[in-house]
Amino acid sequence: MKRWVLLVVGVVLALIGVLWTLQGSNIITGSGMSGQRQWFLIGLIALVVGIGLVISQARRKTERS
Repeated sequence: MKRWVLLVVGVVLALIGVLWTLQGSNIITGSGMSGQRQWFLIGLIALVVGIGLVISQARRKTERS
C-alpha cells in the first residue's frame, strides 16, 4: 500500500513541478509566479524529486514480482 501512496505523490509532485516550471519561465502567464526565476527553480526541483519517486517505486514493484 505504501508503494501506491509514494507513486501517487511522485506523479502529483512531477505534474506540479511541470506547472511551476512553465509558470516560472513565463510560458504560462497570469499569476504572480509567472516570470519568477525562483518558481522556475522550485518547479525543476519538484519535477526531479517527483520523477525520482516514480522511478524508485516502479523499480521496487518490478523487483518484488
